[in-house]
Amino acid sequence: MPLDRRAESDKKRGEPVDYLARARALAPTLAAAADEIERLRELPPHIVEALIEGGFFRLLLPRSLGGAELEPLVYVRVLEEIAKADPSTAWSLGQNSGCSMAAAYLDPEIAREVFGGPPNPARQGRAGTPNHGILAWGPDLPGAGRGGVAEGGIRVTGRWGFATGSRHATWLGAHVPLFEPDGTPRRGANGRQDVRTVLFPKASATIIDNWQVIGLRGTGSDSYAVDDLFVPRQYTLSRDNPAERREQGLLYRFTTGMIYAMGFSNVSLGIARGAFDAFIELARDKIPRGARRTLRENNVIQSQVAECEAKLSSARAWLHRILAEMWREAEEEGDFAADKHAQLRLASTWAIRQAREVVATVYHAAGATAIFEDSPFERRLRDMHAGSQQGQGRPIHFETVGQILLGLPPEGRMFR
Repeated sequence: MPLDRRAESDKKRGEPVDYLARARALAPTLAAAADEIERLRELPPHIVEALIEGGFFRLLLPRSLGGAELEPLVYVRVLEEIAKADPSTAWSLGQNSGCSMAAAYLDPEIAREVFGGPPNPARQGRAGTPNHGILAWGPDLPGAGRGGVAEGGIRVTGRWGFATGSRHATWLGAHVPLFEPDGTPRRGANGRQDVRTVLFPKASATIIDNWQVIGLRGTGSDSYAVDDLFVPRQYTLSRDNPAERREQGLLYRFTTGMIYAMGFSNVSLGIARGAFDAFIELARDKIPRGARRTLRENNVIQSQVAECEAKLSSARAWLHRILAEMWREAEEEGDFAADKHAQLRLASTWAIRQAREVVATVYHAAGATAIFEDSPFERRLRDMHAGSQQGQGRPIHFETVGQILLGLPPEGRMFR
């Protein structure tokens, strides 16, 4: 029985779906496809189909749409497990899942059109199967695009990059500052320019194949452009605006930026754990040139291994503890305390940096073995360094949190 139908069967019987177990079961398939994913610079069809069947693109969708609406701590563990097998797959899921948070801010019928939902005889595609919509978008970068306010919607023009997962997506989105018909910026009640997220079918955009990069090649994070595209008002949203939030589940107290921070930091931890485990296996048997004993019998290696384990385990424990505390506060109080925002930002950025250090350490400790493409280290080193260049790993986050800890107003936003 396909995994998605098995999930529906489990739900009907009232049995919870163990997505972590599913991730572990899928890991060998992902590892076997890693070379193909790298070569194609995207997830191949059989991998996308497996992810759909396992419900992995619906981890953060509302239950009202047939989604899992997972607790954050369960969600990040799933990403971490997948990242051990193939980082590009995990990164794509992290991005597409963050995009799917938009469903909580849309009219239910529009959300169902974009993301799909439980089987509906009047709307489903193939007989007996639900519609599976996948959304991708690029980051909110200054000058990337603009939206002209028009009757019934917004006219959008722009070019955006880093649209992770766009090759297997069915819809695209963009975050656009709004301008009045006379060209003046539309201002909100706070005096800032209004920014809305617009959603449109991928066929409405021009895809630009420019994802030639050092790492995370399999994410297919192409650029895309639209020119004077009319987007009806009902396909737009004010992202993370409580006034437009339609879903009341505790998951949607977390902003999209928080989801990206927790998701990509756990992908980084998964990459590092995969590299670390591979090194432990290598160290049992490899005898370096000129040495008499195996790597694991070397005192320097022993110390490095212990330090790497401490870095990974402590960073992971701290991050997961904060997520658990935030969820508990949301259950008890309906939301979580403001200081948790800074704690999550600090813990997620720290986890990315610690993961990067661990990957670099085991890569160098592995010696010449690590430089070959068929080794378990070379690609993980590239993927890790590509991932840590993304906004969630920027060192400026330490300045922002430091300002808060020192009683100063933060100069930047913690989550975007």
